[in-house]
Amino acid sequence: MSALSLPSDFKWGFATAAYQIEGSIDKDGRGPSIWDTFCERPKKIADGSSGVTACDSYNRTTEDIALLKELGSQAYRFSLSWTRIIPKGGRNDPINQAGLDHYIKFVNDLLAAGITPFITLLHWDVPDELDKRYGGLLNREEFPLDFAHYARVCFQAMPQVKNWITFNEPWCSSILGYSVGQFAPGRTSNREKSDVGDSSTEPWIVGHNLLVAHGRAVKIYREEFKPTNGGEIAIVLNGDATYPWDPTDPKDVEAANRKIEFAISWFADPIYLGEYPASMRKQLGDRLPTFTDEERALVHGSNDFYGMNHYTADFVKHKEGEPAPEDFLGNLETTFYSKNGGNIGQVTQSPWLRPCAPGFRDLLVWLSKRYGYPKIYVTENGTSIKGENDMPMEQILEDDFRLQYYDEYVKAMATASTLDGVNVRGYFAWSLMDNFEWAEGYETRFGVTYVDYNNGQKRYPKKSARHLAPLFDSLIKKE
Repeated sequence: MSALSLPSDFKWGFATAAYQIEGSIDKDGRGPSIWDTFCERPKKIADGSSGVTACDSYNRTTEDIALLKELGSQAYRFSLSWTRIIPKGGRNDPINQAGLDHYIKFVNDLLAAGITPFITLLHWDVPDELDKRYGGLLNREEFPLDFAHYARVCFQAMPQVKNWITFNEPWCSSILGYSVGQFAPGRTSNREKSDVGDSSTEPWIVGHNLLVAHGRAVKIYREEFKPTNGGEIAIVLNGDATYPWDPTDPKDVEAANRKIEFAISWFADPIYLGEYPASMRKQLGDRLPTFTDEERALVHGSNDFYGMNHYTADFVKHKEGEPAPEDFLGNLETTFYSKNGGNIGQVTQSPWLRPCAPGFRDLLVWLSKRYGYPKIYVTENGTSIKGENDMPMEQILEDDFRLQYYDEYVKAMATASTLDGVNVRGYFAWSLMDNFEWAEGYETRFGVTYVDYNNGQKRYPKKSARHLAPLFDSLIKKE
């Protein structure tokens, strides 16, 4: 393994999201987001919790920066709460200077500590007022304009930030928010879960509107700020690696490819290739929106890097016959077991996640080949541990399972860089600390740092937290 290496300018660090860690939802003029509203609805969050307190990071920025320094982090990916900056969200609504000042100070403090900020403008917490006003992400005209205005306000306030991300995982906003109904705002055709929503059309509309909003923000950054400030901007996409359930069946081989297209290429193809994947157009027909010439011009070529969130892999089995109207996978099913009984990996606390480091390398190569070997930042990667929340703290701190996950995945990434020509330039472990895990509440922990929710949100680094600095030091080339 000693021959493996990462580029000399490679940056690594940790990632979080505003609603998952900040708390202080009413402090300094912050307005409600769709997640505040969603958490108030019964039976939406596993433990009935919310982000009201979370990790109390809004009040602990100094402590969080000290933690990042202690762990050797070179960079920190975090998101802004749109409703702290523009509480109602709209382009004609008042700006809340107190919220903006909070982030300006945080960015300056990070830079003073030698930590590079990577800012995500929106990590799922759309202003609730925009959802009520015009349907939020469903509105093709208003939402992109309001998001573009919010982006401009942030770019203007923080010229010292050189690494910007528009949206985190538009697949999750679209599918989990508007098809499955598992995430805010919880719209779905399933009337047992929601009395509003159409799973056959709404997710595709939302995905399209997110792409256009991304394109608008990128245009503003490139034209108004990049010439003076430099810097880069992109969107972050999530997706699993795939393997055919039966590698001798051409239909399973094709389905494994199609699964990635429906998850990742849905967004990456318009950005890199100028159009939605043919497999999606074939299955969805006119339910998949078409780009106007103006929209295509905004979206095509709108990434300065590829932001990659990745956790796991699946075996994929094709389905026969017509897909259901609410199908979003691509007329296929996923499983953790292959036809011959092979298993993707060990069970974790998250039903969708099993470790499979070789899949990480394979997906890095797949993306690189399809999109012309772009510069890649791995913006999230990590794992939960089965039963971790029920263990005594001493056991939680000895998280050898997570340490092994990081060790194997980072080495798989270094292999892709060394042997496959993949241009990977950064990596962010998810997450800096245990936090509000969306619909799973606080029952699932992803942090390299234990957060003691019952005793004032105190932080205790786990074993895995100490492993990353020496690991990257051994892999990053010395200039």
